Amino acid sequence: MNLLVPPGVYAPQDDTALLKEALDTVPLREGTRVLDIGTGSGALALEAARRGGHVTAVDVSRRAVFATRLNALLAGVRVHAVRGDLLSPVAGESFDLIMANPPYVPAPDGARRPRGAARAWDAGHDGRMVLDRICREAPGLLRPGGTLLLVHSVLSDPDRTLEHLGSSGLRAVVADRRWVAFGPVLRSRHGWLRERGLLAHDDDKEELVVIRAER
Repeated sequence: MNLLVPPGVYAPQDDTALLKEALDTVPLREGTRVLDIGTGSGALALEAARRGGHVTAVDVSRRAVFATRLNALLAGVRVHAVRGDLLSPVAGESFDLIMANPPYVPAPDGARRPRGAARAWDAGHDGRMVLDRICREAPGLLRPGGTLLLVHSVLSDPDRTLEHLGSSGLRAVVADRRWVAFGPVLRSRHGWLRERGLLAHDDDKEELVVIRAER
């Protein structure tokens, strides 16, 4: 997929590809209501729109919203891209499919809210600053029979995600896993993550998971 990705906007990476494969397993029909949380350049939103979904894409970054709108225009598909803090722009709405590739990387200065491009990956001291909010808020927007697809690293505790989603009445499982080489962010934090017991000395890969939850 050829996308325009301005500086400061999260470019499609391994986690995007893994979530796209999960999206391919979800039947979409014309008019299926789809929400893409943290859309970045709009890669997954465009894919769902191509398959007939009625797609709303949300991102906190103005550049990301602009990129998604432009990429949708160039691709000839309709995506309603809006700027806002996670689910606040769609309060009161409901969806058949919600997908999210949120920030999930543990950050040494986790007490501070990330700024700039780091908003796409930094997620607090335990990597769950955004994940916990999605687990709390997304189930309430999911229609009966709807599906939530969520990708994140094993470093940010998939069991906790499963527990939270299960307590919201969803049937949640780890649907896919993949080991990927460290990118620049994890390489720069290897020592800190090792001190916290999250990585071994010779680790050079992280495991990503896709969690699928259904109402």
